[in-house]
Amino acid sequence: MSKIIDKDRFYYNSKFLGSPQGRSVRILSEYYGPLKRLQQKKIADTIVFFGSARISSQEDAQMALDNISKNADSQTIKRLNVDLKMSRYYEEARSLAGKFTTWSKGLKGTKRRYIICSGGGPGIMEASNRGAAEAGGINVGLTISLPFESSGNKWISDDLDMKFHYFFMRKFWFLYLAKALVVWPGGFGTLDELMECITLIQTQKIKKRLPIVLYGKEFWENVVNWDYLVEIGTISEDDLKLFHISDDINDTFNYVTHFIEKHQLKGPNF
Repeated sequence: MSKIIDKDRFYYNSKFLGSPQGRSVRILSEYYGPLKRLQQKKIADTIVFFGSARISSQEDAQMALDNISKNADSQTIKRLNVDLKMSRYYEEARSLAGKFTTWSKGLKGTKRRYIICSGGGPGIMEASNRGAAEAGGINVGLTISLPFESSGNKWISDDLDMKFHYFFMRKFWFLYLAKALVVWPGGFGTLDELMECITLIQTQKIKKRLPIVLYGKEFWENVVNWDYLVEIGTISEDDLKLFHISDDINDTFNYVTHFIEKHQLKGPNF
């Protein structure tokens, strides 16, 4: 009888695993793989930061503006000035992630609570991972394989840079452990993540109480006319209570931590 080698088994066969028939196995891998990793790190729950991959640090934005060619056109100059203005969100996300991390490290118990989690890319995602790392805490990056965009950043903790193929499995892990969300200015991806989360809460598919902060008053009031949605009856006035709009680090920190302390923490913070 011939000896069976690993490549003969279906679960080692990359051609099978990459086929349509192997899709269910791939999906299960993106459930059980992160589950094992998070359990090993004793991560009980997270505070999730959503936001644009295109927002630079203040240092990088200023450097790009300083190094611009004297022959640059007005549109390029305008774009770089906007980038510098938007860089405040990078710095504020970095600072807020640090505050949450310092606060969470002070909680009692054997589990790691309220760990900063991001999409693991550049921009706001990098800022949040960076702020947590600079505060001496671990942090999570749920990255995604994309054809034209890099993922991952150097600030994600060892073994907690978890790359996904399926957006829906990545979204599951964002929300399954989340105990709070801070949503920063962003594009299609950020808006998609926010609206799906609010929809799940509104329809009670998510039953846990979840504080959501939309950070950046100017951005959010320009991008979504919430009052108009109430006026025309596509959402109710009570739906506006599902989130809090803020433009201040301390206000956001206090809103989230007071909510958590009131509704979530138990005993010696288990």
